[in-house]
Amino acid sequence: MFKKILIANRGEIACRVIRTAKKLGIATVAVYSDADREALHVRMADEAVHIGPPPSSQSYIDMSRIMEAVRRSGADAVHPGYGFLSENAAFAEALEREGVTFIGPPPAAIEAMGDKITSKKIAAGAGVSTVPGHMGLIGTADEAVRIARSIGYPVMIKASAGGGGKGMRIAFSDGEVREGFQASKNEAKSSFGDDRIFIEKFVTEPRHIEIQVLGDRHGNVIHLGERECSIQRRNQKIIEEAPSPFLDEETRQAMSAQAVALARAVGYFSAGTVEFIVDKDRNFYFLEMNTRLQVEHPVTELVTGLDLVEEMIRIAAGEKLRISQEDVKLDGWAIESRLYAEDPYRNFLPSTGRLTRYRPPQEGAQPDGTIVRNDTGVCEGGEISMYYDPMIAKLCTWAPDRQAAVNAMARALDDFEVEGIGHNLPFLSAVMRQERFRSGRLTTAYIAEEFPDGFSGVEPDEAEAKALAAVAALMNLRAQKRAVLISGAMDNHRRTVGKDWIVTLGRKELALTIDSETEKATIRFGKDVVTVSGDWLPGRTHAVFTLNGESMGVKTSAAGSGWRLRWRGIDVVARVRTPRVAELARLMPEKRPPDMSKMLLCPMPGVITSVMVAEGDAVEAGQALAIVEAMKMENTLRAERRGVVKRIAACAGASLAVDELIMEFE
Repeated sequence: MFKKILIANRGEIACRVIRTAKKLGIATVAVYSDADREALHVRMADEAVHIGPPPSSQSYIDMSRIMEAVRRSGADAVHPGYGFLSENAAFAEALEREGVTFIGPPPAAIEAMGDKITSKKIAAGAGVSTVPGHMGLIGTADEAVRIARSIGYPVMIKASAGGGGKGMRIAFSDGEVREGFQASKNEAKSSFGDDRIFIEKFVTEPRHIEIQVLGDRHGNVIHLGERECSIQRRNQKIIEEAPSPFLDEETRQAMSAQAVALARAVGYFSAGTVEFIVDKDRNFYFLEMNTRLQVEHPVTELVTGLDLVEEMIRIAAGEKLRISQEDVKLDGWAIESRLYAEDPYRNFLPSTGRLTRYRPPQEGAQPDGTIVRNDTGVCEGGEISMYYDPMIAKLCTWAPDRQAAVNAMARALDDFEVEGIGHNLPFLSAVMRQERFRSGRLTTAYIAEEFPDGFSGVEPDEAEAKALAAVAALMNLRAQKRAVLISGAMDNHRRTVGKDWIVTLGRKELALTIDSETEKATIRFGKDVVTVSGDWLPGRTHAVFTLNGESMGVKTSAAGSGWRLRWRGIDVVARVRTPRVAELARLMPEKRPPDMSKMLLCPMPGVITSVMVAEGDAVEAGQALAIVEAMKMENTLRAERRGVVKRIAACAGASLAVDELIMEFE
């Protein structure tokens, strides 16, 4: 077994590898850039080596710097995590020349499967079903249009060396092919140093389902079941689960057999994933093979009981697989929600800043028999920078069945506190409550179909509004009683707390009567009666309330004269007033936001890579105006309506903060 492992990565996956290495008694070495000097993975490792400035091209994917760190540390093995150099055959070969073990597959398999065109040819030769498309490289936008027409719209433009949604565009017309071709090339060049592009048919109503494989150096290859990864935004996964709610046993076995056949065809060992696109009739087609550990591997671990990182380490050390295919048993259901530093209210644009509060839910076995797991690489006070992927954590739940796993995830999201940056936690909570998700009717177009106008939060229904009003009424009662005690200590005339209140939740208004007991209160909404108790005290940011025997975890904070309440994707300010004060409040004029319709503002912290219009130009609705690059993704900013460019305030190369002015219109 190895004595010391260097993790050639950062963040959550570096922490994940370190935990397993420590369990096996293996010393660990972290690498870090200037931006990660105080990062969690650096603190967790036994030692750490500085590798350069923040840009990944000058640190985490600079092979010479990583190799120097290996030499300095004396590590006898390297785990690459995912992303960065994890699927770089030259890196694996360089380690081999140094006499250092690469904890991953053989370089030949990485090279063969890393090129999507080559991998499709090998897959076809191994009897694996493949998507119709153009197998050769494409040099120009005109050539791309000709090929797209011959295949038939819609098509998917993809980077040959791509992954993680980078360098991918769906095109429904010639114009979209021309625009997407260049954008894909640019992203692929920036992310992978390789701008080769190919085109394939885009399958409508598709599901993204993948098979986890595991092989050793002795020719043994097994599969560990499938993962459903259909809920995506910008072609990047956001919610995954194991197993898939869609596959029947016949399709599951056929897909798994093809995945194993492909792994055998390339002499694969270590952990790997064969990804398929599956249509509504359960026809499936090979997409690609990821020759590394996948981000979503925890859901497979939860349903199999295996530690995939441990298996990778043992395989790299020359051990045979400790289990056979017959030993693999899938138990229960697991769901993973990726918590990203991105603003769902702004089309999931990246967010940066400091985590002023980071309190994950309690991990491990829960009182109801479910399990909560949170894989993360951050801690409270940490900085989310613009240089790397915006993922903060991977929250996972396990339960005996899917509905229980979904319910457990909803509760865990309610209990997850994140402040200081924009994040997608409200969106994840909103998905967990949707009937379509709960019934398992998923496609890769789920977000576009369910949120066609973008995510704008969740409006509480009548029952939820009453539940939140009851919570606010109890909070108000406790705050009022506290004020009474304080005033009573100062004079002999104590105030009394009334029973009749009006609670406003946004534009909703609910009248209630409250009767207080020692630990709980009885609240009446006309004929409806709610008994509520909870552990909230003034200043507490999260509290658990019990309403008529049902518990709910609510994030709470002061908001002027009321409280901000967040629960199940609902984010609302509750104000509790006496009937007379509520009557007067209705007369107050509503404050209107300033008119920003004639300004193009930077929607995220990033770099302007291109300004596509000039002052005085007339523009049409939907016309591309500028491109902003942030967290390795290009984002095209378009005109919302017709107009004339009055002033351009930022040129190409400028680094802008969120809401900074780019251009102004007449």
